[in-house]
Amino acid sequence: MAYPNRLVLDSVTVGVEEGDRIGIVGRNGDGKSTLLRILAGTLEPDDGRVTRRSGVTVGMLGQDDGFADHATVGWAIVRDTPEHEWASDPRIRSVINGLVPDIAWDAQIGTLSGGQRRRVALASVLAGDHDIVILDEPTNHLDVEGVAWLAEHLKQRWPRGQGALLVVTHDRWFLDEVCLDTWEVHDGIVEPFEGGYAAYVLQRIERDRIAAATEQKRQNLMRKELAWLRRGAPARTSKPKFRIDAANQIIEDVPPVRNSLELKRMATARLGKDVVDLIDASVSYGDHEVLRDVTWRIGPGERSGVLGANGAGKSTLLGLITGTLKPSPGRVKHGKTVRIGVLDQQFSDLDEIGDDLVREVLARFRTTFVVDGKELTPAQLLQRLGFDREHLSTRVSELSGGLRRRLQLLLVLMKEPNVLVLDEPTNDVDTDMLTATEDLLDSWPGTLIVVSHDRYLLERVTDQQYAILDGRLRHVPGGVDEYLSLVERSAKRGVETMVSENASRHAGFSSASGSTQPVTLTGAELRALQKELSSLERKMEKSETAVGKIHAQMAQHDQSDYAGLAALTGQLRTLEAEQESLEERWLEVSAQLD
Repeated sequence: MAYPNRLVLDSVTVGVEEGDRIGIVGRNGDGKSTLLRILAGTLEPDDGRVTRRSGVTVGMLGQDDGFADHATVGWAIVRDTPEHEWASDPRIRSVINGLVPDIAWDAQIGTLSGGQRRRVALASVLAGDHDIVILDEPTNHLDVEGVAWLAEHLKQRWPRGQGALLVVTHDRWFLDEVCLDTWEVHDGIVEPFEGGYAAYVLQRIERDRIAAATEQKRQNLMRKELAWLRRGAPARTSKPKFRIDAANQIIEDVPPVRNSLELKRMATARLGKDVVDLIDASVSYGDHEVLRDVTWRIGPGERSGVLGANGAGKSTLLGLITGTLKPSPGRVKHGKTVRIGVLDQQFSDLDEIGDDLVREVLARFRTTFVVDGKELTPAQLLQRLGFDREHLSTRVSELSGGLRRRLQLLLVLMKEPNVLVLDEPTNDVDTDMLTATEDLLDSWPGTLIVVSHDRYLLERVTDQQYAILDGRLRHVPGGVDEYLSLVERSAKRGVETMVSENASRHAGFSSASGSTQPVTLTGAELRALQKELSSLERKMEKSETAVGKIHAQMAQHDQSDYAGLAALTGQLRTLEAEQESLEERWLEVSAQLD
């Protein structure tokens, strides 16, 4: 498949079979979306042929939804299907509740925001009964809860060995969670790898090592990425069926991703003790209170991620930190030496220099910068972020979205801030760019605050996470998993409260003002629940230990022993199902005791 002046795909032969769950990665512009369109049948190849089994149905989420502005949300999702049919289908109800619970059924498509429109398009695809589902960047505009819901839906959508999924996404956690195979699109070819993103990283490093490391710069980045993955959860690297020993030899001399103590020492020297203090800060828009009583003392060298649903107040929190918003009431105190750099979701800072060449923009800054103890020119920094030399002679306005994002990050860093605020930095970037960005941030000694729905990025570049829940800022030591558990628990409480209130009203227990009497537990009931809670916590701890042992066995097991791995996988699934049951009961009992 060729476009003007460029061959995107050259003599590619691939196949999709029942049970496939394939993630597709590659640099922006290398042909990922083109490959999806050819497989879906919406684009004919210049040469070659595409064959499909008779009767196979394909649902695709493309870059454009194709909806007319006057169409309603309900029609876009279920078309002309009678209400009694789609309303009785549990899959369709789950899709609607998971993706568009906040969007009116009769709202016109033209009145929706870009994010809402994208979610409607995704819901439209998932509501259909398709043999093959093809998704191009489905996690865009989804918050952390939405990404988790989508991953769970796709894992449970078909029975084992049935259906097929192809997905292009830069969300590496999602790739690991959902995909069983990975295709890398590069240099006109499609190269298959076994396993999700972590397994792909391992195999790609092994491939490059055997091939004598023809791209030394990229290999160094991936070696660092591999070191972080191998020091993480054992399950991440238990899938690939090749010698783990070879991969271990690659990283045996690789230092930790970053020396946190050294970075904090450097940050303290540059920043002083006071960075940004938020004290009892609240923000309201009209009658809607977005943040209330937020107290957060941000220290030198702190690397924190901020979690929260869309509209929870993350951008408002960043506004307080950067000083573009004032709290009312409360106060925000900035240290005397603080210089804040912001990478926002728009490209407003690049619009003013759209007609300038990239080299002209770089010439306005210092000639050298020190990174990892080495002096680099601005052009070398750009190359480290994935620019080619020919891009230096390109006008800023003509750069792709991914390259504009890279240039935007570089310009922020070249102003030498000591507090860096990143608001959704993964927009419009591919996995290679993300890896390069993470590598650059590893050696950055200032204070780092990141808002992102990309949980892989958050876990990679930050050391702790906070969450905005019901307008309050809460530290979540357990990271994204703890945050999702808190959200689920809050949702269950809301349902239980609603059911309780409805039951009270129907039973005639509501007072004249409409209030309900709280349920009071007897002493014996309270003691029984507390006893059960303690028992559940002990069982959960034992189950967690057992899961850890299975992970360790899988990591050390001979990867060519398929039968042994299958047996361990079966044990692991049994334990995980038991864990889920215990956690659900623990949440129920905790809710009754609260």
